[in-house]
Amino acid sequence: MKWGVVLALLAGVIAAIYLVWSIGFDPVFDAVSRAGFDGLALLCLYSAVIFITLAFAWYFLMPPSERSSLWNFYIARLVRDSIAEISPFSPVGGMVAAARLMILKRMTPAYAAGSVAADATTEAMAQVVFLAFGLGMGLTHFRNIEGTGPLTVTMVAMLLLAVPGIALLIFLQKRGAGFAERLARRFFPQMQQGVSFHQAILDLYSSPSRLAASTGWHLLAWIGAGGGTFLSFQLIGGDISLLDAIALEALLCALRSIATPVPAAIGVQEWGYAMLAPLFGLPAEMGLAVSLLKRAREIVLGVPALLYWQAYEGRAVWREAPSRSNGPAQTASAASLSERPGDDRNV
Repeated sequence: MKWGVVLALLAGVIAAIYLVWSIGFDPVFDAVSRAGFDGLALLCLYSAVIFITLAFAWYFLMPPSERSSLWNFYIARLVRDSIAEISPFSPVGGMVAAARLMILKRMTPAYAAGSVAADATTEAMAQVVFLAFGLGMGLTHFRNIEGTGPLTVTMVAMLLLAVPGIALLIFLQKRGAGFAERLARRFFPQMQQGVSFHQAILDLYSSPSRLAASTGWHLLAWIGAGGGTFLSFQLIGGDISLLDAIALEALLCALRSIATPVPAAIGVQEWGYAMLAPLFGLPAEMGLAVSLLKRAREIVLGVPALLYWQAYEGRAVWREAPSRSNGPAQTASAASLSERPGDDRNV
């Protein structure tokens, strides 16, 4: 880990602890305790269902010839998000792990690497629509509240910059063939043969219908995330409508996007919920409680996913170990026999 990442993580942890201390431990944990283990289990079940839409978004992005079992896409996407949410690595690390897992499940390496990048792009396309809805709903709540001007300006700026940003991202993926190829080969040495990363990217972006289907499923997943926020507030006794919860989640996702360098958005998510909840008529401690409840959900779902991924990687290394060891050993053995004194019959 680079020092910048370590410092960002440390700053986030300190900010989160300070927020809990400033609001007060008792009101925050009283709100969390209202959900209980049953509420946490319900939230985990709901999130597990939402991941099906994310799996479909990735599945329908792929050319038919590269579509494997939906379960493979489901578990790879769960691994990708788990690494980003409960480990000190960036979202890119989760994307690399998801692509590696799909390669181990026999997807063409170039398509595995290219599809995680394209899937992230269609997810960003859907997020723009989600953010526009959240901003429109949010403005109706806090347009007359003092001190919300900077937040509104920031969100509008993000919305205006998002579209050209996504267009530039697609352009770089399609045109930056040399750099993208070198970067992909660095993480995926299996790409030395077969379809190139650039060819896979062009194929993935060649079908408007597949891109639209993936974006649509991602938008459904974003809306589902808002439903999860609504459920979380209901579990702790918060009075908020479904549409307001979706709008709050959209604004929170925008804040998390700004804080991408902070691993797992530690501190950013907590401050975001605590800051946005009062704008929708809820106390700050409830917003913080929802953030902590979601952190618990991420751990419950993420740890088994990461253990599965590590076990699968371990089995792959174990299977390859004999072939790697036998090859050099046999060569060395043959060489040692030929070098033994007296073996040269021509002397």
